[in-house]
Amino acid sequence: MNIREEFEKREKDFISPFGCLSAESRGRTKKEPPCPIRTAFQVDRDRIIYSNAFRRLKYKTQVFLSPLGDEYRTRLTHTIEVSEIARTIARAMRLNEDLTEAIALGHDLGHTPFGHGGEAILKEIYSPDFTHKEQSLRVVDVLENNGQGLNLTHDVRDGIVKHSKGYGKIIPDDPNERAFTIEGNVVRIADIMAYLNHDLDDAIRSGVISRSQVPDSCVKILGRTHSERANSMIKDLVFSTRVRKGKLCLQMSDEVYSTMTELREFLYEKVYRSPQVHGEFVKAKKILSELYTCCLENQKMLQRELKAMQMEACNHDNQPTERIVCDFITSMTDRYALYLYEKIFFPSPQF
Repeated sequence: MNIREEFEKREKDFISPFGCLSAESRGRTKKEPPCPIRTAFQVDRDRIIYSNAFRRLKYKTQVFLSPLGDEYRTRLTHTIEVSEIARTIARAMRLNEDLTEAIALGHDLGHTPFGHGGEAILKEIYSPDFTHKEQSLRVVDVLENNGQGLNLTHDVRDGIVKHSKGYGKIIPDDPNERAFTIEGNVVRIADIMAYLNHDLDDAIRSGVISRSQVPDSCVKILGRTHSERANSMIKDLVFSTRVRKGKLCLQMSDEVYSTMTELREFLYEKVYRSPQVHGEFVKAKKILSELYTCCLENQKMLQRELKAMQMEACNHDNQPTERIVCDFITSMTDRYALYLYEKIFFPSPQF
C-alpha cells in the first residue's frame, strides 16, 4: 500500500458518509496513472495553485479598481478567504477538505480584469452568454498548460462551474444550479460569505460607506466586525444543516439567511452601484472595449501580445478570432490592461 492509498483509507475512516471520497472521484477526461503520494483532489489543488491563471489573480480587481491601499482585497485574496471559510465548514461537517479547497482555489480562475464590471463588458461586446464561471472551466480545460488544460477531476470541474450565483439565491432551489458534491455547494455558500464580509470591510475603509450606514439588523444578528460576521455565518450553516431522506441538506436559520440577503442588497445598492465604483467601471468599459476592437483588427499585435503573456494556447483548435480575443482579455490583469491600453493608444514622445 503506497502513501496515497493509506491516505484514502484514512479518508474512509474519517469523512462523513455524505462527503466525497478521493478514491471514488468521478475521474478525469483524460485517464492518467494516479500519484503514489497525493490523492486525486490533492493533485487538482496543486495544479491550480501552480497555474498561470492563479498567479494572475493577485492583480485582478475584487471591487475597487487598481487600489493603491495595500489592505484592499484582490481577486487572489478573495479566493484565499473563500478557501479558508470553505475548509472550516468542510472540516466541521467531516467533508473532503482537499476537494473543497481545490474547488475554492479554482472558482475564479476565469474572472475578468476590473471585477464584475469586466464581465458585464464582455457580455456586451463578445457574447450575452459570457460568464466568468464558464470561462474558469475553459481555463482549466483548455487554456492552461500550453493548451493541454489541467485535466482536473470532474468533481472539481463541476464545483467550479456551479459556484456562481449572480444575484440568485444563496442556497438555490433548482438542482441544476447545485454541484453534485456537498463540497461544491459548500464553496458556493463560502464564496458569498467571503465577499459579503470583505466587500463591506473594503467599502468602509475606502469611505464609500460609513460604518453607521450598515443596517442595524446586520450588526445585531451577524456582528460588528469581520471576524464576528464570519463566525456567525459559518456556525449558523454548520448547526442548521440537517439530514433529510438520507441526504445532507445545507441550510441556514431564517434569521441569518434573511440578514445575509439584506446585507447583499445593501452592498449592491450602496457599494457596487455607487457613483464612485460605477464611475470607475465606466472607464474600465472603455478600456476593454477599445482593446477588444483593436485586437480583432490587428492580428500581428494580438499574436505578439499572446506570446508575451505565454498564451499561445488561445489559438488552440483553430478557434474564431472573437473567441481568442475574449480569452486574451479575460486573462489580463488590471495593470496589464492599463499598460497595454497606454502602449497602444497613448502617444509616445519622440523628442
